[in-house]
Amino acid sequence: MRSSRLVAASLVGVVVSGLAVSTAVPASAVSASHAAPAPSVSSSPEKGLTLTLPAPRGRYATGESTLRLVDDKRADPWVPSRPYRELMVSVFYPAVHTGGRPVTNQFPAAVAAAVGQAVEENDELPAGLVDWAATQTHSVKDAAMAPGRFPVVLYSPGAGDARGWNVSLVEDLASRGFVVVTVDHTGDAPAVQFPDGHVVGNGPLLAAWAQAFQNGTTLAFFTKLMDARMADTELVLDRLTSLPDRLTDGMDLNRIGMFGHSAGGFTAANMMYSDPRIKAGINMDGTMEYTVVPDGTNLSEVALHGLDRPFLLMGSSSADGGSDVHREPSWASFWQHQRGWKADVTLDDSVHASFTDAKALLPQLAGRVPAATLAAAVGTVDPHRAVAANRALVASFFDRFLKGRDDHLLDGGTSQYPITFVR
Repeated sequence: MRSSRLVAASLVGVVVSGLAVSTAVPASAVSASHAAPAPSVSSSPEKGLTLTLPAPRGRYATGESTLRLVDDKRADPWVPSRPYRELMVSVFYPAVHTGGRPVTNQFPAAVAAAVGQAVEENDELPAGLVDWAATQTHSVKDAAMAPGRFPVVLYSPGAGDARGWNVSLVEDLASRGFVVVTVDHTGDAPAVQFPDGHVVGNGPLLAAWAQAFQNGTTLAFFTKLMDARMADTELVLDRLTSLPDRLTDGMDLNRIGMFGHSAGGFTAANMMYSDPRIKAGINMDGTMEYTVVPDGTNLSEVALHGLDRPFLLMGSSSADGGSDVHREPSWASFWQHQRGWKADVTLDDSVHASFTDAKALLPQLAGRVPAATLAAAVGTVDPHRAVAANRALVASFFDRFLKGRDDHLLDGGTSQYPITFVR
């Protein structure tokens, strides 16, 4: 995958740089005294290695609830014969003490199989080396929410990614006193499993992409992709008030933010442009134009006009496709027209997947996978420092603009993290 681009993969996993569809599924502050723990890897001869996610560092334990949302007024955009749109979301939230209770898995088994295959093909990892179904979160299923009313933040993954591919970042934000709703864009994610057990993959989307690329109709494809994601996000926003009382009782819907990776970052920007309910947003390495190779020819409305609310750009530094307001045409246009607070921060020595769980998980394969392979997949920035930097930046931004608490990390001074503020 290439930074700030929507990447789309064919059915055999060939990646094409483009609008931000990050298709291989990849992945993801603290002071030095709160550095992420050293990765640990266990192995099963039958199932492969078990990779571990770093623990959240906030004051709260965390819970997770999964929910199905249905829009019976909208046909599925990728399977038009299905007369309704169904989504799965996970809600991560501050919880009361959860010690001793079992935690959830990062992915259901069927989703893990699809995610794992995509990661292995995209990043040239040995098939079967990892047991992708074995990774656990640090959250207890349906735990009681901690007392209080917390800001709500939506998370949209990259195109071709599952909602669970940034658990490290999402759980950490929840542990700091936020309710975080992660959204699976059905038919876009590698696989989505619903409560009755049925699983929806992304074959029709990949087929549509292959045809669009061949026919020169990629603009229409990207527009359809983003329209579907925005309609999904609007559905989630509309349904926040109708979630179970045990969740809504602790949600402050007057303080809503949104962030996302790749196409998810583009989704966050587009949603803020169209929906004033979202007060602050973050784009992690996603272009904001509808073009295979970002060149400024098909800029989005948000890139052309900016926003009147705070927005943070977090970019990668790779030489062949990094993002900042000097190299990415849509970011440059957005920067020029942005009326609200803004900042552009680059994660040093990073690539596109350095903002996802790939950065926390794949370095645990060191010694089993060539170093050059891992560097191409997740960059050369130290994984512990990268995870800490991503967590610190996201938490600092939403603390500042949803809670009114400013730690001044985003003022742009000297930092303990491997980041560079773009001027």
